[in-house]
Amino acid sequence: MRYRRDQTPGASYFFTVVTRGRHPVFCADPQVNILREVFREVRSERPFSIDAIVVLPEHIHALWKLPEGDTDYSTRWQMIKARFSRRDGGTAWQKRFWEHRIRDDEDHARHIDYIHWNPVRHGLVTAPGEWPWSSFRKYQQRGYYGHDWRPKVEPVLPFGAGQSDI
Repeated sequence: MRYRRDQTPGASYFFTVVTRGRHPVFCADPQVNILREVFREVRSERPFSIDAIVVLPEHIHALWKLPEGDTDYSTRWQMIKARFSRRDGGTAWQKRFWEHRIRDDEDHARHIDYIHWNPVRHGLVTAPGEWPWSSFRKYQQRGYYGHDWRPKVEPVLPFGAGQSDI
């Protein structure tokens, strides 16, 4: 069976990308710094904006905006995974990733909250600002979140959004 991915030009997408065997690859600054470097390189070659991101030990959640007319997030993820694996000395990733096209402003906000709350959800920290590898603090600096932000209700994505197997 062939999986059909959404191909809406210039859209925003939420992604879940998991490490191979759920091995905790991203537990220290050196690996996260390699990942940051790879993201910078790929973005310079194939531009896209990162609206929100969190890097957890064995998976990443990210919300990207593609340039107008562009649908090719798959090649970008392929480049990121391949370059990281070459520099880290192994195959770090599961072959697939999960994507969801953002439908509207409410969907966008829900996914940003989900991304930023994820380290708390997984018991890694007690507050999102404590997690070092997240865009949460940038959102706080812009006034999107207050100093002690906690969601009124834990952000949950619709069934099938990749969170049930993470």
